Amino acid sequence: MHFSTQLLAFVAAALHVLIFCMESLWFMKPQVHKRFGAATPADAEARRLFAFNQGFYNLFLALGIVFGLVLLYWPSSLVVGQTLVLFCCACMLGAAVVLFISGGLRMLRAAVMQGVFPLLALITWLGF
Repeated sequence: MHFSTQLLAFVAAALHVLIFCMESLWFMKPQVHKRFGAATPADAEARRLFAFNQGFYNLFLALGIVFGLVLLYWPSSLVVGQTLVLFCCACMLGAAVVLFISGGLRMLRAAVMQGVFPLLALITWLGF
């Protein structure tokens, strides 16, 4: 796996760790929950458990990429590492597409932020 693919996948993982922190650790802060559409503290409280759970999905995908990247440098686990990195990138990209389809133009920015690095990682892996 080319270094540029690894770097883009790592950036995707880092961004998803940040999203995890926003959704699972910092969600009740007004500047955070407003970014996710919860205008009031009461709205945020109603969405808190959902956001907490969703944040862990993002964390697990990020950890999958990190673990896959580590396995790339373990000689007997090259194929497993590459498969894990690519699968997690594809899942991140799929989630970004679903976000855009379900939220329309109001979710375009979030979908692009969530999906651009996994997409670029997959494109560089394909050799384009």
